[in-house]
Amino acid sequence: MTKFLPSSAHRFNQINLRGQKTTQRKRKAMVLMLLTALILLGGLGGRLFYVQIVQGKYYAQLAQENRVRLITTREERGRIVDRQGRILAGSKLSYSIALQPSAHQPTEWTTILSRLSKILNIPTADLQNRLNQATNRSQWAVVVKRGINAAQVTQIKEQLSSFQGVEVRQDLMRHYPNGTLAAHVLGYVGEIDAETMKARQSQEYHFGDLIGKAGIESVYESQLRGQQGGQQVEVNGVGQIIKKLADKPAQPGQEIQLTLELELQKAAEVALGDRIGAIVALNPMTGEVLAMASRPDFDPNLFTKQISSQTWQRLQAKQFPFVNRALQAYPPASTFKIITTIAALESGKYNANTVLDTYPALSIGGSQIWESNRSGFGRVGFVDALAWSSNTFFSQVAVGIGASPILDWARRFGMGQNTGIELSAEEAHGFVPDPDWKQKQLKEGWYIGDTINTSIGQGLMQVTPLQAAVMFAAIGNGGYRVQPFLVKKSATISSQQQESSLNLKPETLRVLQAGLRSVVSKGTGQALNVTTLPSVSGKSGTAEDPPRPTHAWFGAYAPSDKPEIVVVAFAENAGSGGGAIAAPMIRQVMSAYFNSNRSNNLISR
Repeated sequence: MTKFLPSSAHRFNQINLRGQKTTQRKRKAMVLMLLTALILLGGLGGRLFYVQIVQGKYYAQLAQENRVRLITTREERGRIVDRQGRILAGSKLSYSIALQPSAHQPTEWTTILSRLSKILNIPTADLQNRLNQATNRSQWAVVVKRGINAAQVTQIKEQLSSFQGVEVRQDLMRHYPNGTLAAHVLGYVGEIDAETMKARQSQEYHFGDLIGKAGIESVYESQLRGQQGGQQVEVNGVGQIIKKLADKPAQPGQEIQLTLELELQKAAEVALGDRIGAIVALNPMTGEVLAMASRPDFDPNLFTKQISSQTWQRLQAKQFPFVNRALQAYPPASTFKIITTIAALESGKYNANTVLDTYPALSIGGSQIWESNRSGFGRVGFVDALAWSSNTFFSQVAVGIGASPILDWARRFGMGQNTGIELSAEEAHGFVPDPDWKQKQLKEGWYIGDTINTSIGQGLMQVTPLQAAVMFAAIGNGGYRVQPFLVKKSATISSQQQESSLNLKPETLRVLQAGLRSVVSKGTGQALNVTTLPSVSGKSGTAEDPPRPTHAWFGAYAPSDKPEIVVVAFAENAGSGGGAIAAPMIRQVMSAYFNSNRSNNLISR
């Protein structure tokens, strides 16, 4: 077989084909490299696009927020002073710790809060909870602890670079220089809760702000608060202020002047001692409250800082320390015989010369009413019946006139309704029962025993110590019902004397004034018949509270002929009579008033 060798052209074609394949492989490799590069560059470019375009505004805002801060300037809360201008509630310099939510993402706060908790002795979880209550992008700092000590301030400032977003602030903290004194009148301030902040969202409250929670602090919150200020500042990387950009000065709150007299308030609280109860002192001519004390009490300074659970439990261990017992209602006992006397004399069925037999006990309509001495007082009129507090005398009077005039006069004196005092949100109305109420609520008729019990201040009748003080004031001032008030001077609310005539007959007033004077001169109130006081008129009461011990009442005014002061003392479940327990309290308060050379100032200012 003849073999042919490849021609030059054929060899060229083979070589050229191999070259084309090599070139194609190179081209594929180049394409693959280009595609890989494009993918890599595309991913980086996409990330850059996402960072610069999609999240550009977010990071710009974050940078701005880390550079520019809003710092609230706490306004000085208005002072509360007594009638002489002495401070009852003011402010003092203090340090607090605040967190700037926008300084970090939520997860970035964990390490910082852990370190901060060790310095402040607050669990990390508690700090986190407070931070969570503010939005993460909030420009307003969140106060996490008030009233920190100097050592804590120094420790945080020395490590400021490790505490970015943490601010050490110098604040004005509410301060009550007399501690528990007049706590129920003054009230206290505490951190605003979410519900209240939502209701007051137009008033520029922020989380962590303090707000009046009770007493005068709450009623006059808008006047006392003032207007919060603020600064817009530029800070460096560790949160130190390097430039002030804008400033809005804070406006201090208004001063509120009370009718209370500091030394008389102290005397009332000393007189109460550790007894559960209340003492109220009024100017009988104007209704000014000169003293209002209640036990048990509390220290409002506790609430200017975050209160611990242990402290709160100790407070709750007391018997309702936040209740102002001067404004709570109780059976008035024999002090109510003043109303029964008025109802009888004003009805025309009895007069100043009426004399009735009294007995050891009286059985009427299935009810047995005992005299306190278990023997009776013989034949007596209204004056001696008041002096000895005769139950059988007033029971007979009640049967003679019926329930209606007694209940009507109780309401005319303001019982069963608010007195008009500023603390109306904390004031009980008291209760004046009647046949319609009993039938509707208890499905029972009104019996003669109900009328008798009501006439001597027992049963369902309920009166507050403040209402009782208004009653005693009306007898002392000649028959005018005054409206009690606590605020003497305010920029927006003027305290004006408000009184209304009860249109009592002159004979009725003469009998009552003589009877109340006899209570002290020879009857159940002889503890007040002392030479160190001017003539005093008053009435005792001992209220049943089964199965607990009895309540003790006494109300009095002095001097008898031209009263300057009315004092009512109430001791809850004291277990003895008003003349034995409550009258000595009144003697202490009146001694402070008349023997301290302040009586003229109390009336004139």
